Amino acid sequence: MTEGLLWKVREMKPLVHHITNNVTVGDCASITLSMGGLPVMAYAAEEVSQMAAAAGALVLNIGTLSLPQVEAMLIAGKTANELGIPVVLDPVGVGATDLRTRSAERILAEVKLAVLKGNKAEISILAGAGGKIRGVESVGDYENMEQVARSLALRENCVVAVTGKEDLVTDGRRVALVANGHPLMGAVVGTGCMAASVIGCFCGVEKDAFSACVDALAAFGLAGEIAARAPHIKGPGTFKAALYDAAAGLSQQQLDEGRKTRVLS
Repeated sequence: MTEGLLWKVREMKPLVHHITNNVTVGDCASITLSMGGLPVMAYAAEEVSQMAAAAGALVLNIGTLSLPQVEAMLIAGKTANELGIPVVLDPVGVGATDLRTRSAERILAEVKLAVLKGNKAEISILAGAGGKIRGVESVGDYENMEQVARSLALRENCVVAVTGKEDLVTDGRRVALVANGHPLMGAVVGTGCMAASVIGCFCGVEKDAFSACVDALAAFGLAGEIAARAPHIKGPGTFKAALYDAAAGLSQQQLDEGRKTRVLS
């Protein structure tokens, strides 16, 4: 097996601490384990600092947020910052309610992120460019997403990942597109949250968050492609189980040969 970031995840087995939403928590744990990381879900303010300190990466997700959960995220995030542990934020549904928007903005203000991952509407809203979201889904067309993502990445000094049919990743200077994936991934609840978990796995073994994010999204998308080719797939339900299998069986060689990534600058 050639050495690469997926190989490093499998060898190092980073502990990924999640403070995530209760709809997809099991999915996030399962994909983390399938990719080679070790998931832990700890939400209590009394323990999140200690858990974050033991982790290789911290993933925050505001999908089903509450005020106590936001406080726990801030405690864990600040501990991670103090120890140089990468923090990934998935601002699920930001813009849908004032609470979500205020919470995401507070996390951005008080915690240094390694990666901010969201759909087009979420990223556009956080960048101040406006956007429309229905529940947690992006609505409408968005032009100039590269420019919007670049400006947000520079403002927050982090990597911004805009997920969609083709993912866009930028640190403000470099820009890459990731075309791996399959339409069935959009028919399964939780794949967006799972993507953040996979990013956490890769950030847990690679200091360059841009490279980690590109490889993570390529690996997750490729696993989706492989899962969709399984002969027993009948729809979203069978696909979801196959996605875990494909992620667990994905090799570094398969990723090297099957990745569909383009670096624009």
